[in-house]
Amino acid sequence: MGSFMGHVLPGTLFLAVGLWHIWSAVVRFVMNPKGFQVRVWNPVSGFDGRLRYLELYVVAIGAFIDMCIELLYSTHLQFFVNGVLNPSHMNDFEHSGMLLMFFIFGVVALLSQQTGLVPLPEGALCLIAATAFSAEYFLFYFHSTTHKGLEGYYHLLLVILIGLCILSTIFGALMPTSFPVDLCCGIAIALQGLWFYQTAFTLYGPMMPEGCRLKENMISCHSPEYQVRGELLANFQLFIIAFGVLVAVVGSYGFAASRFGHPDLRSLSWANHQIMLCKPGKIRKEITSLQDHVCERVWMR
Repeated sequence: MGSFMGHVLPGTLFLAVGLWHIWSAVVRFVMNPKGFQVRVWNPVSGFDGRLRYLELYVVAIGAFIDMCIELLYSTHLQFFVNGVLNPSHMNDFEHSGMLLMFFIFGVVALLSQQTGLVPLPEGALCLIAATAFSAEYFLFYFHSTTHKGLEGYYHLLLVILIGLCILSTIFGALMPTSFPVDLCCGIAIALQGLWFYQTAFTLYGPMMPEGCRLKENMISCHSPEYQVRGELLANFQLFIIAFGVLVAVVGSYGFAASRFGHPDLRSLSWANHQIMLCKPGKIRKEITSLQDHVCERVWMR
C-alpha cells in the first residue's frame, strides 16, 4: 500500500529538482542559445559558490533520509523472519532500493563534479540518472504490493511519467545540445513530483473520489461505476497538472527572455519566423528562377 507522507516526501524532492531544472534550462538557453548544452544537474549561483552543488546535495541527502525512513523506521528493524526477508515489509525494501539508486547518482555526480575523483562527462551522468529512473520504473511496475483498482490506475499513470523521465535523460546523453530535450527532462521530473502529491491527497487524503474509501489499508469502491468515475477523475487531474506546468514553463521562458535574453535569441526567433513564412511554392519558384538564370549565363558564354 503506502502512506500520505510516503508519497509527499519523494514528491517534494522530485518537484523541487524538476522546477529548478526547468528554470535553469530556460535561463541557460536564453542567455546563450547557440552554445546551449544539456545538463543533468544545474549549479546554484551566488553566495561565493558555496551553494553551487546544492541540487546534488539535495538529491543525495534527501534520498538517503527517505531511504532510512523506509528501511529503518517503516520496518521497525524487523528485516528477517525465520531466516528470510520479512514478507510484510517487502514494499519497504523495494522503496529503499529505488532510493538507493538516486543516492548513488547524487554521490557519483558530487564525486565527479566537486572532487574529480570520478571524472565523468555529462552524457555519462545522464545515463546514470536514467538508470536510477529505470530502477524506479521497474520497482513500481513489478511491485510486490499488487496495485489494483483505483490505486493501481494512479500508479499506472505514475509509471508512465517515470518512463518519460527515462526517455528524456537518455536523449539528453544522445542529443547534448538540444534545449527541448533538457526542458522535457525538467518537465517530466516536475510532473512526477506533482503526481506523487496528487496520489497522496487522493488516496490517503481529503480528495478521495465519491463512492471509494480507504479501509484496512486498501482502496475499495462500492461499484465498478464508482471506480471508472475515479479513474476519469485521475485523467482530469493529470491534465490540470500538465496544463499548469505548461503555463509555468511558458511564463518562465517569457520572463527569462525579457530579463536575460541574448541578442542571438531574437535573431534566431526572427530567422525561424522567416522560414515559417516561406511557402513551399514560393521556394520552388525561386529555385526555378535561379536555375533559369544560371542556364542563361552558361549559354551566353
